[in-house]
Amino acid sequence: MSYGGDVVEQAWSIDRYFEFVLLLMFSTGLAFQIPIIQMALGLLRIVNARQMLSGWRYVILGAAVLGAVLTPSTDPLTQCLLAGAVTGLYLGGAGMVALVTRH
Repeated sequence: MSYGGDVVEQAWSIDRYFEFVLLLMFSTGLAFQIPIIQMALGLLRIVNARQMLSGWRYVILGAAVLGAVLTPSTDPLTQCLLAGAVTGLYLGGAGMVALVTRH
């Protein structure tokens, strides 16, 4: 904590730590709801797997934006990890809908 203390002022506090952890937990929990929503939409026959997979470009763009907005830090690695997880969850959910609603 004291490394570089004469150059940069340390601004760590317990409040900022809890805010960071809560935001990280919220964004992760929100991302893991994607397949559940997809399954509900697929079982209600609102959309099918083919329709879900046809918009994959928009999913990747939306995942990148979501990763940039929801990650509490500004480093691109964390943003890319969240965007990759969201994309993987979406594609996995579309695959589950394809398996469940197969005729």
